[in-house]
Amino acid sequence: MGGVVFVVIGDTHVARRVCASLLQRGSEVLHLVAPGDDELRKAMVREPRGVAVLLHDDVAALRYALAVAHIAPTAPLVVTIFDQTVSEQLVKLLPRCHVTSPAHLATATLVAPCLEPEALAIRRTEGRTMALHRSGEELVESPWALGRRARWHARVGRVPGQLRPHDAGTRLLLLGLAGILAVLLGDWIWLTLGAGHEPAEAFHEAARVVAAVGPATSGHAPTSYLLVSALAMLITVVLTAAFTAGVVDRLLGPRLVGLIGARALPRSGHVVVVGLGQVGLRLCRELQLLGVAVVGVERDPQAPNLRIARTLGVPVIVAHGGDRAVLERLGVHRAQALAAVGSDDLDNIAIAVAAHGVAPGTRVVMRAGEHEAIAETRSLLPLGTTRDVTSLSTTYVVARLLGTPATAVVGHDKDVYLAIRGAGFSRSPMPPREECRHGDRSESDPGRSSHCRVSAEFSLRHLCEDAGGVT
Repeated sequence: MGGVVFVVIGDTHVARRVCASLLQRGSEVLHLVAPGDDELRKAMVREPRGVAVLLHDDVAALRYALAVAHIAPTAPLVVTIFDQTVSEQLVKLLPRCHVTSPAHLATATLVAPCLEPEALAIRRTEGRTMALHRSGEELVESPWALGRRARWHARVGRVPGQLRPHDAGTRLLLLGLAGILAVLLGDWIWLTLGAGHEPAEAFHEAARVVAAVGPATSGHAPTSYLLVSALAMLITVVLTAAFTAGVVDRLLGPRLVGLIGARALPRSGHVVVVGLGQVGLRLCRELQLLGVAVVGVERDPQAPNLRIARTLGVPVIVAHGGDRAVLERLGVHRAQALAAVGSDDLDNIAIAVAAHGVAPGTRVVMRAGEHEAIAETRSLLPLGTTRDVTSLSTTYVVARLLGTPATAVVGHDKDVYLAIRGAGFSRSPMPPREECRHGDRSESDPGRSSHCRVSAEFSLRHLCEDAGGVT
């Protein structure tokens, strides 16, 4: 263990790319997949130059960060945690710890192509919104604000979405409510204009018909009115049942889209975000803070971020973003942009192709970086703007491990730029596309690099326990 320089904990794409990037620079790396306490303590016998905890699970990342800080209190530590509150508290507990997340790092470069294609990034910093543009070989930042026309479209686009059905339960609710109101109004008009009743008396009798208890003056009413009111009461029974079913569905369902208010589906001037993982949810929130209406699409009804999206006021449709009917229902042809930011690059490609089929002029932004097919597809068809989230995260984490005081990272085509505290933006080498192959070979494989020592003891032990074996 004496020659270990960097320790990488995690089995994510970013963790493997960070390991490969450090190896390419000639550093020695100990890559721990899911170490136990004893294994982690052994790895820290001689304090490493830097430790990176790169996991998807915030709780596990927090646990490892605290354990590393306890075992090696002076070692530089980089941790990826999505939850902002947990991040802030961890920094207070461990001042030497730098906390970030791929979602936080990639948001600025995903927002820009959604709103302003010429900008490399749009980010909020120190209470201001800044746009980053390329000027020759340099990057220049300037104040940015959403245009007047875009603001107008975002506001007006919310109006047609009010009281608009978006699923079967909502359609039942609105159909039942509209039918009941139509019967009430029709009966009131008949009595006031046709029979000459006072408005208040007519409303009382119409309400009795809607409530299916009959008109108050049935004995003196003409035969025609008696027949019509009887038919109206029978229809109202059906309409009331439909309305009740819709109400029950709204009460018992997740209620991810509102009927009125900010959580109603926007109809124009909005951005459609497909995939509500960490990146998608952070993108939705950033667009909201910039004054842009958004609608999320998530195919997993049990996705953990749906609850957070509802709290943030983001309307979400549970459906597959590649379905033509879904894209048409969301008004993609009237949207500012569609962002396909799911965790699977191939799904993002399929969604981009579907969006081009529904609305060829729609601006499309794709998350990329975890599958080589994305490059091949771009060479065949201009699907839209791609952003390599994994490369951005890898570049940033490696820079922090090497002691560079980076504050942000920006990607454009094949270029990656790091924002250095007090020194502006500086171009950084693109991290290698290949990943550390610790999951492909056994540690005894002679073809493995001797500089990357990987431990999977903890994972194998738990796998045996889950299978009922003896460890």
